[in-house]
Amino acid sequence: MGPSDRHDRLRLWQAASLLAAAPIASLSAADAGAAPALQAPPGQQRVAPAALVELLHQRVLAGPSATGTLETWCAEHGLAEQARVRAVRVHGQDKAAPADVLKALGASADTPLRYRRVQLVCGTRVLSEADNWYLPGRLSAAMNRVLDSSDEPFGRVVGPLGFQRQTLADQALWPPRGEGEHGVILEVRALLRDRQQQPFSYVIESYSVQALP
Repeated sequence: MGPSDRHDRLRLWQAASLLAAAPIASLSAADAGAAPALQAPPGQQRVAPAALVELLHQRVLAGPSATGTLETWCAEHGLAEQARVRAVRVHGQDKAAPADVLKALGASADTPLRYRRVQLVCGTRVLSEADNWYLPGRLSAAMNRVLDSSDEPFGRVVGPLGFQRQTLADQALWPPRGEGEHGVILEVRALLRDRQQQPFSYVIESYSVQALP
């Protein structure tokens, strides 16, 4: 990352911080990154999309759970009548865990490992898609039953573990990568650890342009 990239990222982070601290503050055209401001819900300020992407970026990095972070985001920005995030399982696309995933989880090729691909949806909007490899042996039997038999979000199911997210890599993208409503604005790789700091889940999350109001 060069000096110009670091300067641009710092500028976007500062704009996002101002937005979080004082939502009614206006942003300059320079902070918009030459992109048009997004239409806000009635009574709210129009906000530059690049600043919104960076704000979501910082929220995801700071939050203990992507599900919880997105539910709060959905409520704040009026993305659905009921701000509840649900997981929609994507079946028939199982992926073997890459070597770096096994290494991060402290697993071998013989370690029991399960895979889940889900879309996190609020209302009719697909906010993110995630690939999740996890160790069922570090979850309770009840947690495994729920994960096997339902679309309940992973973070909500394993909440009793008191887990922490460790971000391994992250990248904010503006303009989005990809076209239309399937464009990606943020990618995050994270490791989930339980109270004993044992890793039990590795996730690769792609956040959609549909997360923007």
